Amino acid sequence: MNATDTTGFEIVEDAAPEFEAVGAIQRGLHEFNQAMGGPYDREPVTLLVQDSDGQTYGGLLGLTFWGWLFIDWLWLSQDLRGKGYGAELLRRAEAIARERGCTNAYTDTFSFQAPGFWQRNGYVEFGRLDGMPAGHARVWFRKALQTDRA
Repeated sequence: MNATDTTGFEIVEDAAPEFEAVGAIQRGLHEFNQAMGGPYDREPVTLLVQDSDGQTYGGLLGLTFWGWLFIDWLWLSQDLRGKGYGAELLRRAEAIARERGCTNAYTDTFSFQAPGFWQRNGYVEFGRLDGMPAGHARVWFRKALQTDRA
């Protein structure tokens, strides 16, 4: 396409798009995806690690859809790492996912963000993008969620 295109459409660069423009893209893709893959049944999974004053020191943000748990963010303040909070966050998120009928979980992380943590918790690497960022890698992990259903 170029400036003399006769279709009436043009490609515009927008460093700060309006909410409606972003929403149009998101809605369009969600509608297409659901037409192809079925309803998402998207539900958030939010677990927080807080002190008695309600101050947040970490947590897990994810969502369930299409029978999968996607863990988007898992973070703990430095002084809480290595004390079992991360594993407990995963355990609880996976329990929520099972209750919602999910049979698998996945996430992505970076090679400098403790991929061994995911492996110790039963996740298996299934993809890697070396050089992202330079000298490191982006790594994808998955885990089959066992159910107690007969």
